[in-house]
Order: sequence, then C-alpha cells, then structure tokens
Amino acid sequence: MATIAIYSLKGGVGKTTLTVNLAWCAAMHSARRTLLWDLDPQAASTFMLTDRKTKDQAQSVFTKDVDPEKLVRKTGIDRLDLIGADASLRGLDVLFHELDKKKLLTKLLASVGKDYDRVLLDCPPGLTETSDQVMRAADLIVVPVIPSPLSERAFAAVAEQLGTRAQLMPVHSMVDKRRKLHSEALARHPDWPVIPMASVIESMTVRRAPVGSFASKTAAGRAFVQLWQAIEMRLASSEKSR
Repeated sequence: MATIAIYSLKGGVGKTTLTVNLAWCAAMHSARRTLLWDLDPQAASTFMLTDRKTKDQAQSVFTKDVDPEKLVRKTGIDRLDLIGADASLRGLDVLFHELDKKKLLTKLLASVGKDYDRVLLDCPPGLTETSDQVMRAADLIVVPVIPSPLSERAFAAVAEQLGTRAQLMPVHSMVDKRRKLHSEALARHPDWPVIPMASVIESMTVRRAPVGSFASKTAAGRAFVQLWQAIEMRLASSEKSR
C-alpha cells in the first residue's frame, strides 16, 4: 500500500480536483484497489463521490471511538472506496495537539489501508498539526501550484518547512497557457506536470464525477492520466531505492 497526499499551503488551487481525478485514475486506469480519505472539513471530495453523510463521525476515528473501517463506504466507481469528511474535522488540529501522538495517522493508515493498493488523502490547507501528521504518513505529497509568483512562493515555503521529511511533487494546476504569467511560470519549471484550466473540470461539481468518467479523451482527461502515470513511476522508483 502506498499513500499519496494531495496538499497545499493555500486553498483554491485545485486540490480536491486533483484528489478525485487521481483516485479515479488509480482505480480505473491502473485497476488499483483505492481508498480516498477526505481529511478536509469542507468535505468537497466527499460531496463529489457520494450522497451520504458521515453524521459528524469523521473525527471519531482519531479518538478510537469508531473503527475507521466502519466509515469506509463504496462509491459508484469500481475499486474506489471513500472515508468521508464532515464538520467534526474542524477540531482535528486541536485533537492532534492534545493527543500528542505524532504518528497516529500513520498507524490508522496501516490498519485501514491493508486492503488497498493506493490511499489518497485530500488534506486541508495550511501548515498545521494535521499536515504534520500527513507529512509523516505519506509516501508522496502532490502539491498543486497555480502558475503565479505567490503560489510558487507558497510551495517554496512548504518545501523549506518539510526539508527531507517528505517527497514532494509540485504540479502546475489551473493552467491557461494564453496568459503570459502562466507561460512564464511553466518556462521556469518545465519539468512540473501540468493540469489545464478547462470547462470539463469546472463541470465536475455539477456532474459530481471525475473527468475521466465522462470526458476521458479531452486534454484535461489525458492530463490527469499522465500525472497519475508520473506518480506511479515516482512510487516505483522510491520502492527500488529502498
């Protein structure tokens, strides 16, 4: 089992979009047994993949009041399961601080992840107690970066904060190559994967479905698959170097 966290210091950079589409690629394109664990109290990934609510139980798995396996639910996508988020996660940072167990998420993932090949974490933004848990637990951290100096500065801050504690994979997100600012950013980092700004991505929230499920042949659909393939290559390379 490999854990991939999708994380950003900033909100509104396409984090949930990446998480949902990469989870679809893992399950459908690579036929991996996949779990998406939504840790963001906004519960956007949960909204995208299911109509059911968790009844404010999402935080209870961290206090051992509820076994995380009991919150796992099927989605409408083959091989893709979900642990949903809800408003109870708003207090998760305080809980992690009070519990003072630095590898609690790591231990929970070892338990619930035993039945999966890939676990994807949709993380809340910011450098917090939750992000600290994620950094310890994840094999790879995918960081969406809007092509702008401020977003690049935010990514640099994350990289500096983490140092060698985690493997980071920056991804240019919401890219419009017609914009000079975006083209210049892409030129500065030509090796970063690119996810375009596209109407089919925006329509995800209406369809409540990953792009690959309804527009797989579009440029956006192909971009998510290419990004997932790059992630799989990174994971395979890391495994060989161990």
